[in-house]
Amino acid sequence: MVRAELKRLHSPDVGDLKSFHPGEPEDFGFLLQAMIGPVGVESKESFDMMVCTPEWLRRNHAATEIIVGRHHLIVCKYDYESLVSYISEFVKQCTGDSWSEVADKLGRLGKWEFEDYQRLPSSNQ
Repeated sequence: MVRAELKRLHSPDVGDLKSFHPGEPEDFGFLLQAMIGPVGVESKESFDMMVCTPEWLRRNHAATEIIVGRHHLIVCKYDYESLVSYISEFVKQCTGDSWSEVADKLGRLGKWEFEDYQRLPSSNQ
């Protein structure tokens, strides 16, 4: 049985997630990368999601637009500890017979860096 664990969180948009204070606490959005891998193994892969507020969604999407929430964490305020806790608990629930099976489950939270990856056909024929 393969189990997943959160190794660390990273954002190319936010320098220090622990001390981050959004300029507008009720209207922000940023890319968050959850680095996740199998328990007890050093390797990790990126699962990317937008962390945003409802106001950010309203401001960035037309009123007539339908938004699928996949790969979005919608929060009412920024709380680093709550974010870590939520993601860690989600990740702990993802188990399977292979890493690929686990990663598919994790892909419900964030876009897996290998999502939709397909090997090129071998040219050695």
